[in-house]
Amino acid sequence: MHAIPTQAPSVMPAGGSTRRQDDEPLLRIDGLRTHFFTNEGVVKAVDGMDLTVPRGKTICVVGESGCGKSITARSVLQLVDRPGRIVGGEVRWRPGTGPATDLARLDPAGEEIRRIRGGEIGMVFQEPMASLSPMYTVGDQLAETLRLHQGLTREQAREKGIDLLRWVGLPRPERIFDSYSFQMSGGMCQRVVIAIALSCDPALLIADEPTTALDVTTQARIIELLKNLQDQNGMAIVFITHDLGVVAEIADDVTVMYLGKVAEHGSVDEIFSNPKHPYTQSLLRSIPTMRSSSGAGRGRLTAIRGMVPHPQNRPSGCPFHTRCDSAIPGTCESTEPPLIQFGGEGHRALCHLYDQSGELRDTSPKPPVMSVATVEEPQAKRPSPRADAPILDVQGLTMHFPVKSGLLQRTRGYVRAVDAVDLKINAGETLGLVGESGCGKTTLGRCIARILTPTAGQIHYRGTDGESVDLAGLRSRDLQRYRRQIRVIFQDPHSSLNPRMTLGQIIGEPLRANRIAEGSEREDRVAEMLSRVGLRPEYIRRYPHAFSGGERQRINIARALITEPRLVIADEAVSALDVSVRAQILNLLVDLQAEFDLTYLFVSHDLSVVEHISDRVTVMYLGKVVESAATADLYRQPHHPYAETLMRAVPVPDPRLRGSRNLPDVPDDVLDPANPPPGCPFHTRCPHRRDNHCDDEVPQLRSTGPNRHTACHYAESLTLRGVS
Repeated sequence: MHAIPTQAPSVMPAGGSTRRQDDEPLLRIDGLRTHFFTNEGVVKAVDGMDLTVPRGKTICVVGESGCGKSITARSVLQLVDRPGRIVGGEVRWRPGTGPATDLARLDPAGEEIRRIRGGEIGMVFQEPMASLSPMYTVGDQLAETLRLHQGLTREQAREKGIDLLRWVGLPRPERIFDSYSFQMSGGMCQRVVIAIALSCDPALLIADEPTTALDVTTQARIIELLKNLQDQNGMAIVFITHDLGVVAEIADDVTVMYLGKVAEHGSVDEIFSNPKHPYTQSLLRSIPTMRSSSGAGRGRLTAIRGMVPHPQNRPSGCPFHTRCDSAIPGTCESTEPPLIQFGGEGHRALCHLYDQSGELRDTSPKPPVMSVATVEEPQAKRPSPRADAPILDVQGLTMHFPVKSGLLQRTRGYVRAVDAVDLKINAGETLGLVGESGCGKTTLGRCIARILTPTAGQIHYRGTDGESVDLAGLRSRDLQRYRRQIRVIFQDPHSSLNPRMTLGQIIGEPLRANRIAEGSEREDRVAEMLSRVGLRPEYIRRYPHAFSGGERQRINIARALITEPRLVIADEAVSALDVSVRAQILNLLVDLQAEFDLTYLFVSHDLSVVEHISDRVTVMYLGKVVESAATADLYRQPHHPYAETLMRAVPVPDPRLRGSRNLPDVPDDVLDPANPPPGCPFHTRCPHRRDNHCDDEVPQLRSTGPNRHTACHYAESLTLRGVS
């Protein structure tokens, strides 16, 4: 999908030549317990974790937030923050032919563990922007690792650092070496973090949610990059994620964690085709699958009941019994489950439903048979969109941000975040808006909500009285009446809530600002809305820190809907959530749409979620709309090469289809929206570019079929692949 060098830099050690090649595992975790000692009591974040990492293999660790995945990874490298510490178990590390080292017994600040960190075990953290200091250049941070672990001079470190940046597929590595993290995209920063983690040729790479916040094409590139690097160096990978599509694409074995313990472990084929533990089955059932032959809006996803309990309030017996539909009364709530082996030593699970031979007990409730091939979603009633009544008609919308420099801060150019976009949303429908990071999706949504004042264009909104008004031309004072009718659900459920305000104040603020309700009436409305989004009304006095990520997103939704809006802009509303919580929120959005007759603009980079919830989809690239069509039509056969690139980059949650995506050969050029290319904006990356026509002439968005529009010179003559 992009150009990655096939050979490691010559300055790198010839990985694997000194590593032990026998059957001894590279890393073995036995009974690991990592506890946090707080004023409220002991939090058992990891409580008896077992994990074996063979040499040269990829082990994926999956589970919901709060299950102990990241703490397990940090425990391996003794990076657990206070007041946490390892209180039991072993972490046996054996990269060579000598005796194993128990990392759990090492001094967290000692010289030996510091040598192992980075030198023998590399780690990629979840947030690439947070992992890199904005105060230092990329080169400074990369060279520091090389000089610390390999004793290179400044010149040697620069030369090797540039080779490493080129090795991980970054264009113009000399320029990036001297750049700062805030000057690069999230995908570029993640590659820099990977380069730092691999700079000393580690035997093991621990990657903690390295692709969660990335768009589908960048995610596909990172996955491909890790596969290539593993093939070259023979390193092992522990890949922590909640994206089961990524697991199916990259894993050799899968470990499913729940509340600090391993619920199930097996090969990737066993986990997806024959899962045993009810928790694993529930996770697989929560996945929205991409099936182009079906229509959009296929009903409710099967979400897991409730939330992950706080580790401080761990249930007795089986930790999953409070959410399990197959729990055995009198057993699961009182007795810890035994370890059951299935078909050998590889596949095992902690569960009361099976006897020691791995067969279902006759007296137990039958768990729902579940594999990735048998996911079926019940239909749900949704209001039919009214094509004759567009609630929003955007024409030529443009948002340019000035680029200033120098002592006098003179304008040197413009970032064309949104560039002459036309868009229509019909009343009662859900319009999906997709594209890579930086294509202008969020900026477009904020312009429509008039959080930003557009540079040019029109935003015609049809009000409840049937009259149309151009929101783009209104002053702040005149916009007040429309702010209650157009609301936004923001992406980050953590940073978008004021930690100093209670739920009553947060959700009730729009009522106060719009002078809709005061006093007891406002409190009653807030309590009613909390009930509608699945939260208890008595939570009205609590603060945001007391809630999980999924619950905070419900608070965000309650705040957006409290004014009874007609149009809701959901900006990556589920991108940061676990698969189970995501299913709950998607079901909630569908239910609320039916209840309140809502119209959604659903902004997302997760194409499986967009296909599940959307009636139509609009694809953006470099600030422009390149294709718009009904969901089923677009996913069956896109007309624009960029739309094809997006869909074929989505990892499918089925290991049987691994390697069958046949990703198009799209270069990894990083385009600057302040300096877009002439002609078709996608021509520099398009595998179907034909002649100078693409280089010189900007294609217009035109009709290329019933109810679909495409901005491509050769849309009618191309035969592109959608979702198989």
